[in-house]
Amino acid sequence: MIYHSKDMKVKAKELTDAQRIEILDTLYTTAGSVRGRAAMKLFLRDLLTESERIMLGRRILIARGLVSKKKYDEISAELKVGHDTIERVHKWLQDQLPGYESALKGLEQEFAKRKFKKTYSTSAWARLKAKYPGHFLLFSGRK
Repeated sequence: MIYHSKDMKVKAKELTDAQRIEILDTLYTTAGSVRGRAAMKLFLRDLLTESERIMLGRRILIARGLVSKKKYDEISAELKVGHDTIERVHKWLQDQLPGYESALKGLEQEFAKRKFKKTYSTSAWARLKAKYPGHFLLFSGRK
């Protein structure tokens, strides 16, 4: 079938249930097959406009703020979003949609990993010993 430019934009409510299921299944399966942060970043960059990526990121940050008990005014000021947007995300959270909960849990785990900073000893000898502990077993009695 050949589409003309005026035919290209189809509203979601104009789709049949079968078309909706096929389209969404394709999206979810494709997104689910992407592995790793770098690959997901490329996928989302190619799939969505910058404005769409920012909109989705803000929704996640709004949910994070609501879960951590921030006030609407505080979230609105930080993210430059309106109260209607915050209310919509709040409603989704109250409906106990498991997608947000799971995503936020993963987000917090990832941020916690990024905060962990490995400290290094100032002694080159101590760094070598930590990197190659097996090589220093013979010297365990010495200081």
